[in-house]
Amino acid sequence: MAQLPTGPLRRPQQHEEIADYLRDEIFAGHIPAGESLPSEVELCEQFNTSRGPVRQAVATLRAEGLLSSGRGRRSLVLSNTRTETFEEILSTTSWLYRMGKNPGEVLERRGLVLADDDVADKMQREPGSNVYVLDRVRTSDDEPLVAEVMYFDPSLAEVIDTVDTSDQSIHRELIRAGADFNNLSRAFSVERADANLAAKLGIEENDPLVVVELKALTHNGNVLEYAVHIFRADKVTFGLNNVRGHSSPLWFQVDSSIH
Repeated sequence: MAQLPTGPLRRPQQHEEIADYLRDEIFAGHIPAGESLPSEVELCEQFNTSRGPVRQAVATLRAEGLLSSGRGRRSLVLSNTRTETFEEILSTTSWLYRMGKNPGEVLERRGLVLADDDVADKMQREPGSNVYVLDRVRTSDDEPLVAEVMYFDPSLAEVIDTVDTSDQSIHRELIRAGADFNNLSRAFSVERADANLAAKLGIEENDPLVVVELKALTHNGNVLEYAVHIFRADKVTFGLNNVRGHSSPLWFQVDSSIH
């Protein structure tokens, strides 16, 4: 099975370690759907900690839709469907490795370019400013999967230039170097493939595509990356788990141009 190359990142806090452990136990089927978690006392003893980190870890998994709300009882496992980590949302490479796939690429552009008006607006920069672009088709086990164009703040160029983008995670190396990826947003739409995209992705013209626009920001709201990922619709599925009492991060609306 493919494995993501490892390296030192920020040491996780204890509540993150507990959440990771419980998440792995759920996904491995050791705590199947319908079963309850170990008690708070048992988890506190196992991790030699107080109730605070345990409760924070459980709250994280509830927000992900993996656990019931509890309400004075032990939380029940609702689903064993894998959720994405923050790094996997940012990084197609990490996402593919997590699924046991071998990532690859067909590289078209890489380096500093002048931002057009649209990219400059998305990145909160002046038109004509420098941005670092990576334009490529990503493959999964040597099969075309997604065409992606990623624009980065030019301050990240020196680190990106050291990365073998065919199988290394750009974002993992940027995070390791101290880049402040703090929050992100994604917008999904469905389009049809033109002749150019059809040729790149090995599909027929007019076949459906899932288009994902991503914007990643620092904790101060500065845009580090704007990206467009165009997936073959026949190769991906999307889902979302929700629990009553927790708002959904998904937004779903009718396009204002449709009457």
